[in-house]
Amino acid sequence: MPRPRNPFAGATPPLPDARRIFGLWWRRLSPSRQDRFATLGPLISVLLFLAAIISAFWYLRNEEIERETESVKRDAEITQQQIGLRLIQNQEQLLRMARELMTQQTDANGFLNQAVGFTRERPEVTHLSWVGANRVPKASHWALLYSIDGSSVGEVAGPSLPAAGRDTEPERTFRAARASRGPVYSRAFTDAGGTPVFQLHMPLLDGGQFSGAVIVEYSIDSLLRNFVPAEVARRHMIAVVDEQQNVLASTVTGMPGAASRRAPIVSDAPLTPALNGLLLRGQGWRTSIGLISNTLFWMVVALSVLTVWMLLGTWRHMRRRAQIQSALVQETNFRRAMENSMPTGMRAMDLEGRMTYVNAAFCQMTGFTEQELVGRMPPFPYWPPDRIDENSRLLQQELQGRSPAGGIEVKVMRKDGLVFDARMYVSPLIDPKRQQTGWMTSMTNITEAKRIRDQLSASHERFTTVLEGLDASVSVLSVQQGELLFVNRSYRLWFGGDARGHGMLAGGVTGAEFQPESDDDVDNLSGLPTEELMEAGASPREVFVESLQKWFDVRARYLQWTDGRLAQMLIATDITARLRAEEQAALQAEKAQVTSRLVTMGEMASSVAHELNQPLTAITNYCNGMVSRVKAETIQKDDLVAALQKTARQAERAGQIIHRIRNFVKRSEPQRQKAEARQIVDDAVELAGIELRRRNVAIHTYVAQRMPELMVDPILIEQVVLNLLKNAAEAIDNAQLPSSRRHIELRVVPRHTPEEGGVIEFSVTDMGPGLKEEIIGRLYEAFFSTKADGLGIGLSLCRSIIESHRGRMRAQNLYNGTAIVGCRFAFTLPVELPLRSDPQASAAEPEAAPSPNPTVTS
Repeated sequence: MPRPRNPFAGATPPLPDARRIFGLWWRRLSPSRQDRFATLGPLISVLLFLAAIISAFWYLRNEEIERETESVKRDAEITQQQIGLRLIQNQEQLLRMARELMTQQTDANGFLNQAVGFTRERPEVTHLSWVGANRVPKASHWALLYSIDGSSVGEVAGPSLPAAGRDTEPERTFRAARASRGPVYSRAFTDAGGTPVFQLHMPLLDGGQFSGAVIVEYSIDSLLRNFVPAEVARRHMIAVVDEQQNVLASTVTGMPGAASRRAPIVSDAPLTPALNGLLLRGQGWRTSIGLISNTLFWMVVALSVLTVWMLLGTWRHMRRRAQIQSALVQETNFRRAMENSMPTGMRAMDLEGRMTYVNAAFCQMTGFTEQELVGRMPPFPYWPPDRIDENSRLLQQELQGRSPAGGIEVKVMRKDGLVFDARMYVSPLIDPKRQQTGWMTSMTNITEAKRIRDQLSASHERFTTVLEGLDASVSVLSVQQGELLFVNRSYRLWFGGDARGHGMLAGGVTGAEFQPESDDDVDNLSGLPTEELMEAGASPREVFVESLQKWFDVRARYLQWTDGRLAQMLIATDITARLRAEEQAALQAEKAQVTSRLVTMGEMASSVAHELNQPLTAITNYCNGMVSRVKAETIQKDDLVAALQKTARQAERAGQIIHRIRNFVKRSEPQRQKAEARQIVDDAVELAGIELRRRNVAIHTYVAQRMPELMVDPILIEQVVLNLLKNAAEAIDNAQLPSSRRHIELRVVPRHTPEEGGVIEFSVTDMGPGLKEEIIGRLYEAFFSTKADGLGIGLSLCRSIIESHRGRMRAQNLYNGTAIVGCRFAFTLPVELPLRSDPQASAAEPEAAPSPNPTVTS
């Protein structure tokens, strides 16, 4: 069978033809055009590469948005399943309780017992109530985590129960359950405490007749906090919104007063099985930055632009290369002219001493023309008459090749008779055959340099006199040899001429340790970075010299000595008197802190007495009652034990108050230790509560979670917080404000500012009359007070305590338009946050949430 014929057989390959045509075209181009095309090729390649990079970034960004959208949708569905399963389980349990109530297996007390167990195992439930068909509650129980305590009938807040004639959400749900004879979920509403909740009404049917309902109320915030999986909360923000798109609860708590920003990626799912208009909303953000803000993108753009710029620069350089070649001859002529115009005089002599060449500078310096000097034998006309013999001797020394390398200092006389100082340097003239043909001498006018040297010598003498008169010790030690190069009078007075004094001031290292051991020609410190050592300074150190019983402030610096050796200079100032003064000041500050705490307790004496009077009165009543009943022999053993236990609890309460006050005012050495901000706030609020209750002022504390530990003295920080709370309460009470404005807010939140870095901010905000502007400027002055009986040391001491902890304290008025509606005192304490190995994990970690159970004292 014949083989098929290749259609391309015998044909000329197209690639070699293309190469040949391109080669012919390229060779026909001029060199300049070839250079131009060679530059445009890489330029086009760079532009194509930049376009490909932009397209790749755009594709990856769109793909990331799609992945994030799917992740948010999946997390919203997971949360929907978790909460829906919990609600169904609770509904089944309530159905069993309703059946037991209808079969009269359970009365009101039994219902309360079941309600206690039901709410204990279900933190999302705020209360469980049994109401009759006439809406009268038969039994109710509130969970311990919420503001209403007790389990008796009638203790449920009004907004949480149906009431005939009122158009409330519980009433509408109650009527719907009565009409449908089945469980009905209410829409979201706000309970008496301002918490978003919704209810489930389980109807009670007795022989087909509606006889009441079991009402369970759910906290929306607790549902999210307890049933959103932790991995979902770490990935995305889950929120519950109502039909008006209002956010009722969220896994991420926003900052107070800050407007919430809608996420670019949102997925909604209905809250099942309630289906009461509430939506579970998952929100997500892109983890990477946009194309315009992407650093890598701009790096690529910058590199591409740099490459284009370099290619354009190369093209311009090639154009200028020809111009530079033509200018090379002009540059050579210019250098020759510059050589003739330099200020150094040049003179050439043969081996016999005859001058053969002088340049223009030499003629200008001596005042003689070239014709008057060339060909002359010594003595030369520029030799002074009184120095002919000396110059002849120096010339013979020069002709014999024994001139010093540092040159010869001579006197030269100009043609007009003026004499000046000059320095001559001599070097042999060697021809191409390496034979000496004469001597070349360069002459420099050193009259001005000599004058400056004399001035420097006088300045050095004055500088040495100043150093000798200093009260501080100045010493310079050679690093290699351990030799003292310079010491002033104060050093000699304290240490004599011994280098060990320098070693004691430097930290115990003497210069002998740097001395080479084997060979004097070997420099063990030859690799030392001399320039870096001389440019770098050292922080001042405080050194105690035991032999002198003195403290010195020592400053060290490396320098290069006049002979080129590396040396260390120490300046030591006697600070013994200053340190003793600082110790006395610290002691006085400690006494002032203790005095301030005692003054605070003295101002709170009436409140403390009132606080102690309550448990003491109770103890007296209990004891009198027991004595009377014992005498009448009408008391049982159990009653006696119960009365004694109540008496003991009242005694413990009084003891705790006294113990807390004693710990606050007792004198102790200030010490910084790791402390929790929450513990400091709790202790301060507990102590300040005595004064606040007496003045009928409420306090609301807000402490963020997961805050780092503080390295502070907790007693001193507690003293600052107590002082601020007491001042706020006094301002409110003295202004006789109404109840709506008689409250204080204490907030502790983390902050990060460019000036201070990571800090914990304590703020005390009141709704009092505020402060005048002229008073704010003088708040922290010692002995300045706005109180008639004030000492004026409270805020001044508070600011000193905060600044000693490297913090800041400030005060400001709160305004509503132009009217002052309160005052805010705040101080910050620095913290050191631990470093994280994973920056993405650090960026994804949610902000610190506020405490779920803020403390409120009234």
